[in-house]
Amino acid sequence: MASGDERVRTQYEAYPYPQRNPADERKRLVTGSPSDLDEVNHYVFAGRRDWRRPFRALVAGGGTGDGAILLAQRMAERSIAGEVVYLDLSAASRRIAEARAAMRGLANLRFLTGSLLDAPEIFAEIAAEAAPDPFDYVDCCGVLHHLADPAGGLRALRRVLAPEGGMGLMLYGALGRTGVYHVQELLRRVAPPEQPPAERLAAARRLLKELPPTNWLKRNPFVGDHLGGGDAGLYDLLLHSRDRAYTVPEIAELCAAAGLRIAAFIEPARYDPDLYLTDPALRKRLAGLAPLERAAAAELLCGNLTKHVFYAVPAGRPDPVVAAPDSPDAVPILRDERLRALRGEALTAKADGLTLRLPLPRLAAAILSRIDGRRTLGAIHAELRAADAGLDWPRFREQSDRLYAALNGINKLVIAYPPADKVDSAGGL
Repeated sequence: MASGDERVRTQYEAYPYPQRNPADERKRLVTGSPSDLDEVNHYVFAGRRDWRRPFRALVAGGGTGDGAILLAQRMAERSIAGEVVYLDLSAASRRIAEARAAMRGLANLRFLTGSLLDAPEIFAEIAAEAAPDPFDYVDCCGVLHHLADPAGGLRALRRVLAPEGGMGLMLYGALGRTGVYHVQELLRRVAPPEQPPAERLAAARRLLKELPPTNWLKRNPFVGDHLGGGDAGLYDLLLHSRDRAYTVPEIAELCAAAGLRIAAFIEPARYDPDLYLTDPALRKRLAGLAPLERAAAAELLCGNLTKHVFYAVPAGRPDPVVAAPDSPDAVPILRDERLRALRGEALTAKADGLTLRLPLPRLAAAILSRIDGRRTLGAIHAELRAADAGLDWPRFREQSDRLYAALNGINKLVIAYPPADKVDSAGGL
């Protein structure tokens, strides 16, 4: 193992990240993006994944278990056959993840210790045991940017991914982490990597107390692991031995080199420059750009994207891979039950220092009150048309599309398409 790799392993043995207490599994499930099944289905499988088929997922760089636990728990709740394979180089992190799984009684998790760079060889060993198929889905969050060769790591994961599968990834955002790398460089002088982790941590805490108000990290309100993430959070943010961040174009290049393409960034609205601009002339100048160029422009505009969460699929997969609410058979799924009671002409959302105002259509409340994860758009339209004979499908689509644009933009509304044999006569699941 190279010296840099050994330092990374040593860090996570001393300070498993993120800091988790297995006993907390009794009272909460850590959720988020990527890797919630409804979200994966929407952004990777065009909403058409038949969950009656077994599902195999790899969580590469599983840390203390957030992504693996979320996937395994959701699969267990829905009685989805299959397996989640957890892989991490830290034995200490693995022990925490295993304790969390045991607390939940999850039997669909396999735990392995190793580097994601070795994923193809590990997969070959698993295949020799039980001849499994490649993974339908790979989760790799907050890991590639800590590798000596991120491109090589992503290529290794691509080799174990099924041709029709996809990945959920997270990489640090360069602009939103302004100040982090200044302090990291300073700490390499104050607390060299050769020192024991506990000594480096103590020096970092002393330094943080001394930062002047003009320091870029001190002025960056969007980064907070050093404030509320405990010892593990502070060490991971400011003392990591290997850490880089990416812009949108750099992520696109990284994916292309591994034979992947970006399906969607999360949350989609934050990568739309129209969210930040009201000037029609400026909007028009950006309107003709390709989607990735528009996403890059949005990143430059907002400046507060500390991380990039995104879904990627093999470059050869044909579109669509992202679901669209363009058929009466589409089932809208609300990812935040509090929005079911939404009223008014606009939704206000907070996004790392920005207040976003998302306009809502006239029928927003009526549609939202009928979204239950089972009714199709066709069934909802039929119910509303019973009270308004003039509400034909095109008029309803205009309203539902506007609602979808607002709520999917903040990743709160996704689409699923049920298998044909599961749609009942009323147009629902």
